[in-house]
Amino acid sequence: MAYDLTTDIGKVRLLLNDTDDTDEVFTDGELQAFLDLEGSIKLAAAQALDTIADNEALASKVVTSQDVKIDGARLADSLRKRAETLRSQADDPSGGFEIVDFEYTPGAITW
Repeated sequence: MAYDLTTDIGKVRLLLNDTDDTDEVFTDGELQAFLDLEGSIKLAAAQALDTIADNEALASKVVTSQDVKIDGARLADSLRKRAETLRSQADDPSGGFEIVDFEYTPGAITW
């Protein structure tokens, strides 16, 4: 069954790029648990990414096969950075913009 973007679980899957229903990283129940624990879609996705990163770091492997190299620690670091970005977005729903009061005073700016 394809993931459903109208549900919170589907939105978490989208942020995780866990959208291949034949090879999902997490079950719907696991994603619901992240949602219950974290209280928001972005924080749930961040925690799920940290969980994937922890698994990669615990495996801590570098695999080279033919001309392909997979570095688990490096992948874990990249996943943690993505998780931190999601946490920052969740903490600042304005997207990084701040609305400030501005008062113009004629002659206040000189060159």
